[in-house]
Amino acid sequence: RANAQNQRSRGPPGFLPGASDPDHGLHILPSNPGDRVWQRGPPPPGNLPPGLEYLSQLDLIIIHQQVELLGMILGTETANKYEIKNSLGQRIYFAAEESICFNRTFCSTLRSCILKITDNSVNRPLRCNSCWCPCYLQELEIQAPPGSIVGYVAQKWDPFLPKFTIQNANKEDILKIVGPCATCGCFGDVDFEVKTINEKLTIGKISKYWSGFVNDVFTNADNFGIHVPADLDVTVKAAMIGACFLFDFMFFEHSLAGL
Repeated sequence: RANAQNQRSRGPPGFLPGASDPDHGLHILPSNPGDRVWQRGPPPPGNLPPGLEYLSQLDLIIIHQQVELLGMILGTETANKYEIKNSLGQRIYFAAEESICFNRTFCSTLRSCILKITDNSVNRPLRCNSCWCPCYLQELEIQAPPGSIVGYVAQKWDPFLPKFTIQNANKEDILKIVGPCATCGCFGDVDFEVKTINEKLTIGKISKYWSGFVNDVFTNADNFGIHVPADLDVTVKAAMIGACFLFDFMFFEHSLAGL
């Protein structure tokens, strides 16, 4: 519990607009798609997608990848498992990867897979991952409950920075995620900023926490923190959890890349 609270303290106070006023929601004013800004809106409706109710008032979501001892001993790629916790370190979801051994062995971090999250699921197809290839880029589909799509995370081509968009069920862009030029971490946290579509306002961040030299070199166990306004739409929060899984596969799956 103390560990989770220490991680929470890394977020700067007052960093997230709207977090101090949970009685009023935040929504995007769509008058001009290029100039969307955050505005205060009415309280969120009571009918939330099944399984996402736990996310409704969270401003910090912690994702901890479990260490697979068999993979460490044999040096093989095993299916990933993650614990999803609140700011107090209490587990609210458990995610387990479903993929075949052939894909994990030969497709490695590009493998297609399904991540089952309690009663929800995240579907990742096989896609390219190269700044030299602007087509067929990474994409993640979020379903809550399974069979009902609530959002997507889509990679956008950029020659210098890792960029992604969070999309609704109709594949309309809602938010943009911009990562650093170098994701190696270099003995520190790696932050992906969550911004409005025009990238003028930062409303949150996804952080890959540095877990120490020994843990990062000899294991693939990664820790992430999602900092968002507490009253952000739960489907967007679910998409950001999916983004964490995607970032883990793309940038931090190999232990030496997590430094």
